[in-house]
Amino acid sequence: MATPARLAPLLDQFDFARRRLTDRMAGPVMDSGNGTDVEVGPMTDAEFLWEPGPGCWSVRRRADGPGPRATVLTGSGAWGRDATPAPHPTPPPFTTIAWRLSHLSELLALRADHTNGSHGLTRDDYESTGDVTSAVAAFDTAAGAWRDALLSADDAALDTVGYSTYPHGSDPEDPFLETVWWVNQELLHHGAEIALLRDLYRIRQSGAA
Repeated sequence: MATPARLAPLLDQFDFARRRLTDRMAGPVMDSGNGTDVEVGPMTDAEFLWEPGPGCWSVRRRADGPGPRATVLTGSGAWGRDATPAPHPTPPPFTTIAWRLSHLSELLALRADHTNGSHGLTRDDYESTGDVTSAVAAFDTAAGAWRDALLSADDAALDTVGYSTYPHGSDPEDPFLETVWWVNQELLHHGAEIALLRDLYRIRQSGAA
């Protein structure tokens, strides 16, 4: 099926942002934004779980329980992501790279399932991990599933309200094209946050001003 003309630029943007974030986390180089390669080392587990200040939310061993102001660890498996039912804490807790990447991967995986999959996955089904290698691989899998979901959409689907039935957003009330745009901005802004945290960790480690 040919990619609808309205979807093509959003798909290109998604592909670029996905590749840039993956390279930013894994190295050895990343696109600076103008096609120039910039060297970047692979992320370590210590960096992945680094808490820059007190009261951070992160991904934690389920046996250890949730972090400050969190009441649950979402998902399945031995690790979970700090969370709490609404109303959420104010001001919002600062979150680690592990938390942000788990959140991003979960929303991609669940939206893919609620677009062209079983339409049944919930946050309780998603498995977070405590090591960076597994987390980056999970992100790649989730991003690939979302891309496949995009390729399943024709022009009529882009205008269909509720084409994505993802229950943790406005997807059931939105035309699918708006959902596609929203997911791109999620990838862009969380990718930028992760990149900034990598820079701050590097500066902290080197002692540079």
